[in-house]
Amino acid sequence: MKTLFRSMLAVSALALTAMITSQAGVAQAPAGAPAGSTGLCNDGSYWTGASKSGACRGHKGVKTWYASAAAPAAAAAPAATPAPSAPAAPAAAPTPKTTTTASKTSTAATKTAAPGGGPGMVWLNTSTKVYHCYGTKYYGTTKAGAYMSEADAKAKGAHADAGKPCS
Repeated sequence: MKTLFRSMLAVSALALTAMITSQAGVAQAPAGAPAGSTGLCNDGSYWTGASKSGACRGHKGVKTWYASAAAPAAAAAPAATPAPSAPAAPAAAPTPKTTTTASKTSTAATKTAAPGGGPGMVWLNTSTKVYHCYGTKYYGTTKAGAYMSEADAKAKGAHADAGKPCS
């Protein structure tokens, strides 16, 4: 009897886990987001890492988390069904976990981007020879700079911000 009860409990737990995993709501990346984006930071930049842990660190936290390219393993596994001889207990509907964190106050004023630019263009900081990709924190906001293609920026001897090229 104990073995039957334990197996029914395990099957119910697997079914509940599969249901929660399949219903875990994640937002869809907007059309303007860079390819492979998995999250939007509070400062407007995009995150492309696979894990939400540490995402948008230094960018005022995660604003919206998008579905990653790979589906979770638990969602891909077929859901187990409880044995027909046992009465199934009604499953409680999962409630979305909401957390509120106090946003950190910034001492620097938010700068507006220089007019021009857009997708496919980088902002070259002409004083440091560092170029910034579209949608990043310093795109169009440094004191001296110009919009141009990434190839033109490299031809002028510039390198990508943090060593991460845009394309």
